Amino acid sequence: MIRVVLFDLDGVIRHFDPGHLADIERRHGLAAGTIEGIAFAKPLIEEVTTGRITRAEWVRRVGEAAGIPSAAEEWGGQPAALDESIVELSDELRGLGLTTAVLTNGTDTIPAEIAALGIGDRFDAIFNSADIGFVKPDVRAFEHVLGELGVTGAEVFFTDDTASKLVGADRLSMRTHLFDGVDGLRDRLIAAGVAVRRTPVAPQPSVGADS
Repeated sequence: MIRVVLFDLDGVIRHFDPGHLADIERRHGLAAGTIEGIAFAKPLIEEVTTGRITRAEWVRRVGEAAGIPSAAEEWGGQPAALDESIVELSDELRGLGLTTAVLTNGTDTIPAEIAALGIGDRFDAIFNSADIGFVKPDVRAFEHVLGELGVTGAEVFFTDDTASKLVGADRLSMRTHLFDGVDGLRDRLIAAGVAVRRTPVAPQPSVGADS
């Protein structure tokens, strides 16, 4: 029986416009993909998401490696869009008596980012790899969540937009779902025995007879 629904943050609850980064790189004369290629390369990404360095230091190092610190600073402040349909789903799940939580491979600024999004009270718990010390898909990150919530893996449903991040959850017998939108997520929750509403199908316009 599912007691907890665990969500990824980026790519599920909040989204970044790739066009924004492309514009930054274009204006600063950087090749497309330069900033993310540096920022998400190991070991740098592991250092920031396990809390060994701060987000500010991460952005500084990205700017240094790219040779244009101002571009990295601008990237570091890019706006995010909240998917309200996912937050509404969390509200619905909590109304059914389930616990909802977030597990993100994040940095030391996640608490401030959650506050800025205004969703701190829309989930029962926020788990951040920078605090845990392990990142998804490491089983230890998921074990931390299970221990804090007092549940077993079989009682948890986890969704993430990256297939590789599901591996650790699968090893602990969690129900997992590769996120592809709220409609698919609702369908998978229903299949797992969670009594959420199914997304209504929009009625098709009727076709009148030719006069």
